[in-house]
Amino acid sequence: MKDIRTLLLALLSVGLIGTWIYHLYDKTQYGKKRTEVFVKDSIAVAQGVRDSLQKMYSSTISTLDSKLDSTRLNADSLKSQLNAKLAVIYKLKTEIDGILKNRVASPEELSVAQQKIGELQTLVDDLKTQKESMESEQQRLTNVMSLLSGEITGLQENMKRLGDENKALSEKVNLAAVFVASEIQFSPVTLKSEKEQESNQAKKISKLVISFTVQNNITQYDNADIFIVITQPDGSILKNDDVWEASSTMTLHAGGKIPFTRKVRFEYPKGESKKLLFSINADEYLKGTYTLQIYHNGYMIGQVMKTLV
Repeated sequence: MKDIRTLLLALLSVGLIGTWIYHLYDKTQYGKKRTEVFVKDSIAVAQGVRDSLQKMYSSTISTLDSKLDSTRLNADSLKSQLNAKLAVIYKLKTEIDGILKNRVASPEELSVAQQKIGELQTLVDDLKTQKESMESEQQRLTNVMSLLSGEITGLQENMKRLGDENKALSEKVNLAAVFVASEIQFSPVTLKSEKEQESNQAKKISKLVISFTVQNNITQYDNADIFIVITQPDGSILKNDDVWEASSTMTLHAGGKIPFTRKVRFEYPKGESKKLLFSINADEYLKGTYTLQIYHNGYMIGQVMKTLV
């Protein structure tokens, strides 16, 4: 009876342990999937907003072009009507002047002059009305232009805001694809009794040993490039005699290029914690503080300092 009870307790313990292991594994996988979905959904939202604003902007510009065409036609029509009336007015004025300057004009001619003066007065009154109409049309067009200008200004502000939001989102997406560096070790090494020992004495250093761990839960790389930049106490970049090329530079995310000491290329499966270990050799080592910087995709992901005496 006691043996059976012991066996049951053992089986129950194994079952509980298995359940917790599955729970932790499932939670880890869910966290990774949720991160990926967040990045993809954020990009899709930004694309949708940009497309929507672009359509709104194109529609407004099309409306503006239509209204400007209508305004141009109205202005041309009013100008044509004005020129026609002015031509008639000048003709009447010339005819009336000719009759009135004739000192021996007959009563019939004077009657014609009086009739033409009446026509001239009517045309002048029409011009006054037309002038008021043109001023009203001009004011209306001014209001339309002011309204459209306000709409375009609003769209430009929205486009700028969207650009800023897209820039911030792109920055987040870029950062999500960058490695996280940890456990960074920057060790000057000397040989003592044929064994390597860490030292801080510049004259005794034979090489610099560097190691660190990188990890990224979102992106997988067939060829990941890590750049190592070691700045010497005099401010110059340490040249690695093994693989140094005088023209070797790397591009920073913020813009510009800087020389690097060494590039490390490796294959990286997503989510793996990968440790990198290598050494740097130089002709001599200066006294003072050395700065080690680690870069990935133009971002600095780690930095440590070491002082030699």
